[in-house]
Amino acid sequence: MPSKLTGVIMSGLVDRLISAVGADRRESGIGFNAVYQPVGGQGGKIMPPTLPVPDDVKRAAQRDGRSLRPYLFEERLIDGERRDTVVLDQVPSQANRVEEALLAARDTGRLDLPMFELLMKDEGIRLTSLDFPHRYADAYLRDSEVAGVRFDSSEVGQALRLASVNDVRPLYRREPYSLIFGAWDSHRKGRWPKFARLYSSMMFGTEWLTGERRAGRFDPMNITGAIDDKAKAEGNWRFLPEGTKAKGGKLSEIGHGHIAPNASHGGVTVREVRRQGWISCAGLERLRFGDASPEAATLARATLAALALAGDRLAFGRPSLWLRSGCDLTKVSETLFFEVVGGAQEPIEASSAEILAAFVELRDRAASAGIVMEADVIEVAPTKQLAEAIRFALRSAAPDAGE
Repeated sequence: MPSKLTGVIMSGLVDRLISAVGADRRESGIGFNAVYQPVGGQGGKIMPPTLPVPDDVKRAAQRDGRSLRPYLFEERLIDGERRDTVVLDQVPSQANRVEEALLAARDTGRLDLPMFELLMKDEGIRLTSLDFPHRYADAYLRDSEVAGVRFDSSEVGQALRLASVNDVRPLYRREPYSLIFGAWDSHRKGRWPKFARLYSSMMFGTEWLTGERRAGRFDPMNITGAIDDKAKAEGNWRFLPEGTKAKGGKLSEIGHGHIAPNASHGGVTVREVRRQGWISCAGLERLRFGDASPEAATLARATLAALALAGDRLAFGRPSLWLRSGCDLTKVSETLFFEVVGGAQEPIEASSAEILAAFVELRDRAASAGIVMEADVIEVAPTKQLAEAIRFALRSAAPDAGE
């Protein structure tokens, strides 16, 4: 049972969120600033996401014997000074991490949220509203059925099609994530509304130094020779001893034999890792809820702000953060705050549990005022064509060992 102090904190947060999206708001947004370092201490190597490298850059690196640097570098103004940075996680990726955290919270019973769920049980496939790349407008939903009816022709599908910039209630009811993280229906004919993201976050390292790596492999049996056909890797391939006059491929192509160390991108070391994020009060203010009362609309906007804040805390409120292999980070410091006129920052002192409770209270109050956010799951099934495409993708990812 929550203590009286917890209740006071939560009540204060609820009131502040309502104020932050109200007609007389003084808040410009909710911000997040955090500093991280590699687990193990400053100076440890971390791996940024890799991006395609132009062919001419590849050729130049190979010619000079240099490691490729397939990372995104940019200059930023930090604390009033121009500094070199390397991007560690971009806005879409950070949004996906929040969606993943929200899904985990729903699956474990911490949070009730509306959900579409596409299942192919025999294949072990499950995709949800928090997985679809284009959210409410995604082709996975378009190419699915609800109780045997094509999604766009179903009652819920037609309701979503009615969402507009002047009335977002259909999305608020069934797909609030599209309002928080942004969505645009570019797969269907016609002109459809664009919903800009209200939540943004990015992570970058400052004052980077690139590392070096020589990637290779040692074969404990020192196997040499070749293989007749690498497509038979999981089947009955034929070994070709050295000197055999037959066409074949390298044993290394199926995982045998030595691979000499080759220059490869080797990560970076940085002075520090920073995360900067925000929830836009101006963006929330732009949302319209049709003929709902001003009070109900304000409560709905505050509910969306609380949901975005809760998702951020679920994803980034922990003491450490794993971005990808070779990029495990520990939190050094963090500040959550309301940013007000003049750029002043007023800290938010609330736990993740208190923020989740604030979301539930605001959602219930908005529902009582006439704007409902559901909490159930609507199951959808892929059309025959989509199911066939998914099965083919699964087969392609795991070739038949008998071939």
